[in-house]
Amino acid sequence: MTAPTELLAPAVLAERVGTEGARRRTFAIISHPDAGKTTLTEKLLLYGGAIHLAGSVKARRAARHATSDWMKLEQERGISVTSSVLQFDYEGFKVNLLDTPGHADFSEDTYRTLIAADSAVMLLDNRRGVEERTRQLFEVCHKRRTPIFTFVNKCDRPGMDPLQLLDDVERDLGISLWPVTWPIFDMDRFVGVYDRLTKHVLLFERGEHHGAEEVATIEGGLDSPEILSHASEGALAHLREELELLDVGLGDFDRDAFVAGQLSPTFFGSALTNFGVEPFLREFVQLAPAPAPRPATDDLVEPNDPRFTGFVFKIQANMDPKHRDRMAFVRVCSGRYAAGMEVKLVRTGKTLRLAAPQSVMARERSAVDEAFPGDVVGIVDKGTLRIGDTLAEERDVVFGDIPRFPPEHFSRVLATDPMRRKQLDTGLKQLSEEGAAQVFFTEPDAKLGSGPSPIVGAVGQLQFDVMLFRLESEYGAPAKLESLGYGHPRWVVGPKADIERVGSGHGRLLVYDVKGNPLILFADRWAMRSTLDRETAIEFRDSAP
Repeated sequence: MTAPTELLAPAVLAERVGTEGARRRTFAIISHPDAGKTTLTEKLLLYGGAIHLAGSVKARRAARHATSDWMKLEQERGISVTSSVLQFDYEGFKVNLLDTPGHADFSEDTYRTLIAADSAVMLLDNRRGVEERTRQLFEVCHKRRTPIFTFVNKCDRPGMDPLQLLDDVERDLGISLWPVTWPIFDMDRFVGVYDRLTKHVLLFERGEHHGAEEVATIEGGLDSPEILSHASEGALAHLREELELLDVGLGDFDRDAFVAGQLSPTFFGSALTNFGVEPFLREFVQLAPAPAPRPATDDLVEPNDPRFTGFVFKIQANMDPKHRDRMAFVRVCSGRYAAGMEVKLVRTGKTLRLAAPQSVMARERSAVDEAFPGDVVGIVDKGTLRIGDTLAEERDVVFGDIPRFPPEHFSRVLATDPMRRKQLDTGLKQLSEEGAAQVFFTEPDAKLGSGPSPIVGAVGQLQFDVMLFRLESEYGAPAKLESLGYGHPRWVVGPKADIERVGSGHGRLLVYDVKGNPLILFADRWAMRSTLDRETAIEFRDSAP
């Protein structure tokens, strides 16, 4: 076991932090629903050696489910409803893959996860190009100047001409694409890719395993005997023509433009059949940036600073249903996390002794001795930590705020079994700490466990379905919802009498969040606009003060 932090000489510790951080690759995958994100995630785990047989996210009778979809509801519906942390080693690099929900109803979870990533992989359907959800998530990454890779998926199916697709994406998103791999088609059949960096052709052989195992590959130079004997003359002639167009039109790969978020290395493949997945992973770990400096209250936190810092970007309850535990996910930003070290919880100023860091593979976990910049570790927590908390060693530092989205839908939650009200309140408390639900009350001093039934808010209706499912399956608290018919929340600041007067008007409902902050819900957008234009005694805000 490695010596505790305090026993390492500063120079030795700084060197280890720099060396370990340089081989970390922490990224998230962004896409529109049904673009194949969870399937690609599973295949990256397969080629990374983290699993030996890839699962299916669609076939309900499949022998196993996708590793990242560990929650029972995800397995039943074939969708991702919570982000997963997946870690594996590949060719000397330690890869932290942050799988995110694709559905817009879980935007808040996705946005928080993107903040913890050093780069992103934008997954596109080769038939549809850029779709609305992809566009939204791209803008989030682009504003943060996050380096973005592009993977054009489903090339085994008829789709857009690759050159036309590149042009459409560049026009739509305003980013330049630089193909690292280029698809090879033989009589409209996807048979391989050409790696423009290694100058190698990779031809894939279809197997009988339906993508559950690694695909057999024939690799060689464009004019090598191996390739000439397995690819048709027509396919190779067409490939040469397209490569010439790319070489003339694009020039050399500009790494500086990529790191600045202006150029996207682009790959083609099929996650379903595994075609093109390994070439992508191989080039990705070489091109992807290591952890970069993080903006904070005291300027920038350098990843090779030997003093530990990190922030909580996700909390998940009941990953181990036998123990009803609560896991806080911490992105390490600098220094070394070692079991038993003492750090400051900056929000409270109190010292916190950290338990052994957990390496996480979806629901599965294992204790590790240490963690370094770029790593995501799980901390078993009893309720001390919150989303957005900063942990720091020997310094006061706060990283940027984690976004919290205002809900758009509000319903009163009622226990269908009054004897299970205590379990219902416990479930709502933990789900709200996760960010899976937001809880409100009609009385200013109300708390869970007392007073009238609470109100829950969600960004999308699907969040309500997930919440009800988890309340019953994880907490034994079956419940039902009664829609309030209100939305468009605005937090309000001002004299109490004015807040109560405005909140009791027609088409309005005054409620309070868990911290006691008042907000007004409106029956429709017109009621909100007219109230905001007319009422000047109080201040209206989009988020909690």
